[in-house]
Amino acid sequence: MGHIRAELARAIPQMMHVRENIRNIGIVAHIHHGKTTLSDNLLAAAGMISEELAGKQLYLNFDEQEQARLLTINNADVTIVHAYEGKSYLINLIDTPGHVDFGGDVTRAMRAVDGAVVLVCAVEGVMAQTETVLRQALREKVKPILFINKVDRAIRELKLTSDAMQKRFATIITEVNELIRRMAPDEFIDKWMVNPTNGTVAFGSGHDNWAISIPYMQRTGVKFPQIVDMVNTGRGKELANVAKINDVVFDMVVKHLPSPLEAQRYRIPHIWKGPLESRVGQAEVSCDPEGPLAFMITDITMDPNAGEIATGRVFSGRVAKGTEVNIVGTKAKNRIQHVSLFMGPERLMVEEVTAGNIAAVIGLTDAFVGSTISTDPEMVEFEEIRHVSEPVVTVAIEPKHMGDLPKLIETMRKVAKEDASLRVEINNETGEHLLSGMGELHLEITQYRIINDYHVEITASPPIVVYRETVAGKTPHAFEGKSPNKHNRFYIETERLPEAVVKAIQEGEIHQGKSFKDIKSVVQKLVDLGIDRDEAKGITAVQDTNILFDATKGIQYLHETMDLVIDAFKEAMDRGPLAAEKCRGLLVRVIDAKLHEDSIHRGPGQTIPAVRSAIYGAMCTAGRVLMEPISKVTVNVPQEVLAGATREMQRRRGEIMDMTQVGDLNTIVAKVPVKELFGFASDLRSATAGKVLWSTETLGYEQLPKELQTPVVAEVRTRRGLKPEPYDASYYAG
Repeated sequence: MGHIRAELARAIPQMMHVRENIRNIGIVAHIHHGKTTLSDNLLAAAGMISEELAGKQLYLNFDEQEQARLLTINNADVTIVHAYEGKSYLINLIDTPGHVDFGGDVTRAMRAVDGAVVLVCAVEGVMAQTETVLRQALREKVKPILFINKVDRAIRELKLTSDAMQKRFATIITEVNELIRRMAPDEFIDKWMVNPTNGTVAFGSGHDNWAISIPYMQRTGVKFPQIVDMVNTGRGKELANVAKINDVVFDMVVKHLPSPLEAQRYRIPHIWKGPLESRVGQAEVSCDPEGPLAFMITDITMDPNAGEIATGRVFSGRVAKGTEVNIVGTKAKNRIQHVSLFMGPERLMVEEVTAGNIAAVIGLTDAFVGSTISTDPEMVEFEEIRHVSEPVVTVAIEPKHMGDLPKLIETMRKVAKEDASLRVEINNETGEHLLSGMGELHLEITQYRIINDYHVEITASPPIVVYRETVAGKTPHAFEGKSPNKHNRFYIETERLPEAVVKAIQEGEIHQGKSFKDIKSVVQKLVDLGIDRDEAKGITAVQDTNILFDATKGIQYLHETMDLVIDAFKEAMDRGPLAAEKCRGLLVRVIDAKLHEDSIHRGPGQTIPAVRSAIYGAMCTAGRVLMEPISKVTVNVPQEVLAGATREMQRRRGEIMDMTQVGDLNTIVAKVPVKELFGFASDLRSATAGKVLWSTETLGYEQLPKELQTPVVAEVRTRRGLKPEPYDASYYAG
């Protein structure tokens, strides 16, 4: 491998500058559809691993836990050189996880790439995560192409003939195109449909190292009946000599996926809301290496020797060793110490990485995932990376030895920086250290890392779910909140926001915070979603999925006190009155206020408690309710164990939404509360004698059944060190 690495090391720095010959791609799919196995073959073709081991080495699963669990946990980046029609192309490839718990990694990878190879298993077909990863790609304006994998298994296990196989492929292609039609940006719906005749679809086996597409068939003369015959007679490897997987897939990538020059023209206006006519804007749209640096961090990894490595996409300018850069949005400046390209577990050191490439940088200690790095201090930040789901499961962590407490706090901060899907809450009041993640597996692996990579011995509580608070109706009349000195009074109402508004906030169409650049468009958006125009004009702040409206008229001193009102609103939304959980989908309306004329009597110590009490009291009178996270569970089982699987779902408060049957295989789709899914994997395997495939995806929050609310509230409050019964409205009336 050494001499090949030396050749690559010489070739890559020159090739980085030929922007039309660069392709930034991600490999995305449902779990266990063969992404890492395909990546192996592509690496073998580039001469980075031996061809004999390709498909078995799982080179990009270099993390110890990835090897033990046979699944991808982190994004793995690698740079490959591919020759096509007499030209050399530089392909920056990211192998992404398929498990729902690590969906955040896929979302972040999609910001760095321009094209995606979507893998679908020929046996299982389009699955829950296939839809999720396609949504993540299309939301970032990333163009998809399709690779149908595990064709050898489909031929052998499903006993498919040539005609039956083509019908199966047609069904998969139709389903993928239906998803693209539903989720692609309007201007690309027709252009981005995948079609076997134009070569945007390929079929093959990552395990046996072969692939074929219609244009390749026309060139080589290999036909479907021949493929079926060769697979059935165990000559899959022979097929690999005729139809090499790397030639077919990389030719498809080079021909059908865009270069940074082409992609940034339509992606930059979508992911960057700064002025496009500015110097930075023009440099980004044209992918100009001579313009100001615009670099977005999509991943941070901790290296035991090198420390923090920030990986991201260079949209304009160049990332060069020794350059001082600004972390946009903060006052921090960092100096770049090393620049490199990831080659799986290793890094290839270079002097600089230019626009249109993916770089790994050491020295950006003040940056985090989602940061914008620039040489222009006035640059507008890139749009926030919006995750499809949010953390729904929490564990409380304590060090085994109290002397390790400072080290644990530092480690938790590092872990949260490395994995942007984690939420770390260090509560100094209760002494709780909470770690929230996407699911049981996510938290299990994070705990393993804390113990084995950071060498901190810990004990963890059993997993607990994250609830949300909201109201059942509307406050019957404005609730009065008094300040401790009784000189200031606020009158507040609360009600639920329409679900369409909550969705718009989650999709990033309505921005967080208290300053709105284009207030007219925000007001119009709210009106379109069902909010009264006069009400919408009073939008003051957005916190998570909650909005504060100012419905007052001409109140003296309120304008100068409004920042404190917003602070109180944020506090109340972060810690609701029912179980001290975050609030969701709440409309808070300030109706009236009576303020002391002397500013010393309406400072933070007076205003914040008054507004907070008014919000809490208004929520009490509107009827407080708790919401629980819900998962969509898809289970595939044979007919003989169907009863066991459905019983297991119903036992866990599951609501069956759909049941379909293809041959002997039944697919059950159900809504199940996340709380009921703890221990589900082992119980489901027992109920079905292990003959089961299942996957989950987050659906959001639904109201907790009335009969469960009181015990759950008492349990959550007790865990947080509060008295079991929540306070009523009279307590907040003061």
